[in-house]
Amino acid sequence: MLESLVKKTTSRTLSSLIEELAVNCGDRPAVSYQAETRSFAEFRDLARRCGKALHATGVKKGDTIGLLMGNSIEWLVVAMGAQYVGATLVALNTWYTDRELSYVMGHGDVTVLVTAARFLKSDYVPLLERLKPWEVSFPLLRQIVVSGGEPGEGMVSYETFLAGGDAISDAQLDELAAAVTPDDIAYILYTSGSTSHPKGVMLAHRGLIENMHAIGARLDFTEEDTLFLPVSLFWGMGCENGLFAAWTHATHIVLQHHFDVDEAIALMSQHRCTALYGTANIIQAIVDHPEREKYDLSRLEKGCTGGTPEQIRRIIETFMPKACHAYGMTETYGFMTVADGVQDSIAKRAESYGRPLPGMEIKVIDSETGQPLPVGETGEVRVRGYVMVGYYKAPEQTAAAVDADGYLITGDRGHFDDDGYFYFRGRIKEMLKTGGLNVSPLEVEEVLRAHANVEDAFVTGLPDKLREEIVAAVVVPKEGCTLSEPLLVEHCRSMLAAFKVPRRIVISQAKDVPLTTTGKVHKAKLAAMFPSEAAGS
Repeated sequence: MLESLVKKTTSRTLSSLIEELAVNCGDRPAVSYQAETRSFAEFRDLARRCGKALHATGVKKGDTIGLLMGNSIEWLVVAMGAQYVGATLVALNTWYTDRELSYVMGHGDVTVLVTAARFLKSDYVPLLERLKPWEVSFPLLRQIVVSGGEPGEGMVSYETFLAGGDAISDAQLDELAAAVTPDDIAYILYTSGSTSHPKGVMLAHRGLIENMHAIGARLDFTEEDTLFLPVSLFWGMGCENGLFAAWTHATHIVLQHHFDVDEAIALMSQHRCTALYGTANIIQAIVDHPEREKYDLSRLEKGCTGGTPEQIRRIIETFMPKACHAYGMTETYGFMTVADGVQDSIAKRAESYGRPLPGMEIKVIDSETGQPLPVGETGEVRVRGYVMVGYYKAPEQTAAAVDADGYLITGDRGHFDDDGYFYFRGRIKEMLKTGGLNVSPLEVEEVLRAHANVEDAFVTGLPDKLREEIVAAVVVPKEGCTLSEPLLVEHCRSMLAAFKVPRRIVISQAKDVPLTTTGKVHKAKLAAMFPSEAAGS
């Protein structure tokens, strides 16, 4: 089994993992997408060809490669091709607006961008042309590669890009791959937080292999499993978590371009999937589908999801008997605690978030005194072990994220029980999480305040059964101006990814906005300004 191989090998780089899989499990299926299935050996060859093409384009160790497309085998080929030459992947959110894409590409110092021509309703070629002059916005950008459509002026097709590397020898590529170390940066994943712009989380090869292997072991993944992965690969739960939790155990992955519940059920039945990775809203859509029982999902038994204890218990009892809950963040290489689908009781898997993974040290402290709290008492959660290298080009934010003992300050609240199981109890930070995706209230507030008729705006989260939280805003109009919810929603849609757009907006006078005793906006009381039905209950 690959498990023993991973434990014995001294290599901890992603390209070496791909090589090991090709040698030891070469004939086994690695990934399926639509009508195409590639074995581990075939995938290795595709990734190597892409690596050669990147090298021929001038990409060198430490350069960043932007990747903008929906889930596909090609996404994985580019992501892993970059690892062969020591480049760092910047996974770009397919929901980005012009403004958001421009910021991340510029801040991330992207040297080569590989993009789909389009994704759903987004046409990326004209979007990128709107961002010209590229030499001003992206001074390090050398090449834009377009897949699945006609490239615009100054761009090249994916086929032309690949052909450009065919003269590079295997020996040259092997030399480049050998120069990559386990502690080099493999990924930069941008995640929203307490700042108005997303932060680039730097993740090294070693953690992406070792922690993901531990996650896969806890979930009981083996080379006999087939994992359905409908979550977006650009997101940590996709390319950071699900991908390597599976591949460090030689598990076959079935991709879906974007989540569609009808297609999802059909794909799981067609590929006889045994495992599923999904957010609470994805899993719930599958559970509630009126025709689910018409499909053969009898082999589906294990995987990871979120949701309320009631939702997870229902998932376990209806169609995924080994389903597990987990707790983590992008900065901790995915999950830091995971339940055990084989050994843990249904009650533990539904109500807790599992036990810490090997190599993870988690403490719960009193936020004011910094002292550890006893078992059962809720406090601030901090973790060390498999944590990020830092935030890209943000040394002050990186320093502020870690305490004097080297623990990452998660900004979350939780506690442990007597058996060592962790229970998440909310966030200290103001960051919201909707449908599994982070949203910075500050970013949404700044966009709202940019409207000519808005004097001020305050963003909070409202509980929602399907998405965990939804984004809600209280907006104060300028004197003499009128505002409406549809007007503000349309304004936000032009500047924010869809999941960040407020689903509830209340127009209020300044005097009605709740304040603390020090005159600051009382964020905890904002939710009371919304009708009860707005909370998704």
